[in-house]
Amino acid sequence: MACKKPYSPPAVTSPGSYLVVEGVINAGSDSTIIKLSRTVSISSAITTKPESSAILTVESDQNVIYPLTETTNGVYVTVGLNLDNTRKYRLRIKTNNNNQQYLSDFVEVKATPPIDSVGFTIQNNAANTGILVYVNTHDPANNTRYYRWDYTEAWQFHAKYESNYYSTGDIIVPRLADQFTYYCFSNDISSTIILGSSAKLKQDVIYQNPVTSIESTSEKIETKYSIQIHQYALTGDAFTFWQNLKKNTEQLGSIFDAQPSQIRGNIHNINNAAEPVIGYISACTVQTKRVFISNNQLPSSWNPADPYNCQLDSELYCKGNPCQNQVALNLLPLGSSEIPVSEIPPGSHNPIGYMSASNYCTDCTLRGTKTQPAFWK
Repeated sequence: MACKKPYSPPAVTSPGSYLVVEGVINAGSDSTIIKLSRTVSISSAITTKPESSAILTVESDQNVIYPLTETTNGVYVTVGLNLDNTRKYRLRIKTNNNNQQYLSDFVEVKATPPIDSVGFTIQNNAANTGILVYVNTHDPANNTRYYRWDYTEAWQFHAKYESNYYSTGDIIVPRLADQFTYYCFSNDISSTIILGSSAKLKQDVIYQNPVTSIESTSEKIETKYSIQIHQYALTGDAFTFWQNLKKNTEQLGSIFDAQPSQIRGNIHNINNAAEPVIGYISACTVQTKRVFISNNQLPSSWNPADPYNCQLDSELYCKGNPCQNQVALNLLPLGSSEIPVSEIPPGSHNPIGYMSASNYCTDCTLRGTKTQPAFWK
């Protein structure tokens, strides 16, 4: 046996904190949203480090300036710019840290064609069981060729058990209509880089480009699911940047994957050209489309897997000899993790106890919200 020594590669232990720029210059009527943050060490306990109190402006090649306002920590926004598509634009950033200034290259405005449709296919085989969501689009002028997508998703789910009762601290009482915690809503955003290209095709057509997949056991599709897809037209250089970033972040780990490479964007520190800056600024109009998928559109044999090991237990007013009041011990105390579900016997006006379950199995608000999204239908 040989001695072993721990090795920490310099790239992992480096204290470098580089600027990360996320977002696009929206040339249409929707808001332009730019997120600034700093890289953190892999060993750091901090996973995100927003860059706040910076000054951001969009500039045209005719020196027209559009300022952005910080709305939340590290997020900068301006309302619809409705830019002139014949001009070029760039982003200027002045950080609060040592007043460093960063500029992106001037980029042309790309007109993003509309999304033709968003659909899904059912996968029901040994390798994959679930749905694959895809997007279709085309540019009849054959001017786009390079595309990127991201999405926001929302879904309605329910707890394992529907609790019909709750504790006041003194007694168990039936829930009123607004006190039920069975149905909730949750949401998420895309976390992968989704690209498509028709550069090698005669026609600028994207057909059934995969966006995301959902397993048949996911609670996302146990009642109703919605996805809103955002489509961006890219230049060839922007597509290359995102393609390399995808390879470096999502396609590494096996001997057949691409080797890591340095990713160069189009943003630079004007005082220190050698400083790495992560990000690529594009200017384009943005197209969106939202679709809903209901559970009744899917195979009836699909059953969502509950995220918790839920089971019902009985809690009686008198159990054992000597008599022990389990209801008073386990259900009445405010803040108890055990929640009454139904009475024993069912429908009794004078119950001898209640069936109960963990709060995570009865209260959907512990991982969602009862507030229905404004777009829900």
